[in-house]
Amino acid sequence: MRTSSTPGRRPSSRRLWALSLSAVVLAVAGTTVAISSASGQPARHRPPRAAATTPVSTATSTPAATATTQPAATSPATSTSTPEDVSATTSTGSSAGGSAAGTCDRAASSTAQVEVTDVKLPNKVRGYGSEGDTEVLPMAIASVPGGTSWLAWAGTDDRVYLGQLGCDDELTGTPVSFEGIDLQDVQADADGGVLLLTRKGDCGDGPLCGGESSPCNTMHMIRFDNTGAQVWDQQVTNLSDSVQGYDDGARFVWWYQHHGRLATDGENYAAYFGTAITVQNGDCVDIHEGDRMQVVSSTGELVKNQGFEVGCSHAWTSRIVYDPDAKKFVTTCATDNDCRIAQPNPYRTVAASTCDGTLFGGDLVLGQDGGYWTAWSQGNATKLSHFTTGQADQTLNPGAATQHPHLVQYGSDRMLLSWESGSKTSATVLDRSTGKAVGSTLSIDVADHDYMSFKQYDDGSAAYAAAGTDTGSVKIARVLPMT
Repeated sequence: MRTSSTPGRRPSSRRLWALSLSAVVLAVAGTTVAISSASGQPARHRPPRAAATTPVSTATSTPAATATTQPAATSPATSTSTPEDVSATTSTGSSAGGSAAGTCDRAASSTAQVEVTDVKLPNKVRGYGSEGDTEVLPMAIASVPGGTSWLAWAGTDDRVYLGQLGCDDELTGTPVSFEGIDLQDVQADADGGVLLLTRKGDCGDGPLCGGESSPCNTMHMIRFDNTGAQVWDQQVTNLSDSVQGYDDGARFVWWYQHHGRLATDGENYAAYFGTAITVQNGDCVDIHEGDRMQVVSSTGELVKNQGFEVGCSHAWTSRIVYDPDAKKFVTTCATDNDCRIAQPNPYRTVAASTCDGTLFGGDLVLGQDGGYWTAWSQGNATKLSHFTTGQADQTLNPGAATQHPHLVQYGSDRMLLSWESGSKTSATVLDRSTGKAVGSTLSIDVADHDYMSFKQYDDGSAAYAAAGTDTGSVKIARVLPMT
């Protein structure tokens, strides 16, 4: 049902906290990565509940071998695939509305116009109203060539659901679901797409040298075809039957700073996300935090000599884009390593800042004339910086008062900057060459989310999946194409 959204209240907690960790130097893939102390640098939201005071050991959860149609009658079958040995799997009889192919005819106008569609879902969405960087991300949208969409959402039953949206942004067919306790992102192409999601893992025995780090979960990329059937499942952390979370060298997903994003070069997909880092310290282990980028081929195998085990140390708001001219994935993070927006592996400062609890990265967009634009925030004021390698050559003040700006390419020569404005979302169109505003500020009648993003479409539009009228719905806000 297409409606104008009704303004409503939502929690606006902004309590910040500091993570105190000892200093350590890691030798990762031939690169020395300094993991510095985060004490006194509260650049993240406080988690909604305290972590366990002792190491928590959960039952090992292996990758699901099948996607199931909603509702799921039984627990999913499992496989024993690991990052080193992946077997492609497909779902049995799943359907998400048939082929995702097709062409949508969305009329362009001289000024940006917005449509909001309230999509009723067959099951409830987990994570409404919670925006901390440790909270579950409720939903994400992906653009399909031709203009349709895939919509993913985190269910309340430890499943991640995937459904197809037609040109009218309404749900078509029957959604499928995959084992998953948290959704990170979804991207699509002409043959299907990829989900990035989190599953339960096993910490093992430890022991920890001190502090709290549980749980020890795994991050997975799930390839699906145009019916929603699973093609392959690849873990991009490194837990297995022989490597548990509290083993030296483990890379896992914990309650702290784990959100991630996907990007594709047209064949391979890259995942960039926050990761826990286990380091032996005498008879016990320390758990540190950084970020990790892994590239997976079209056949579901990890691509050698791409990605990195750890990039930024004590990192948050991991962002990624593929540059077709340079033929590489480009990443940025916010980090308390010199308190800055940086390119990792090796470190290059994009924008210097301060660790006062208000430093957050936004999104990455390709520049019209080369280089990249990134939106970021310090002191509740958005900055828009252009860079190529390292230090920004231009930084603008677009006038958005927020800690969490969002940026997406909008058409061939424009960008869309959006941010929270009370119970609504404000947005402004920017020139992708100069970064300057094009037209007046838009008011979009959906709630913003600190850690979710708009997605660009080939027809020149951009769409965002937001909280619906209740926990059984999602609103799709679409900014229609401009001439």
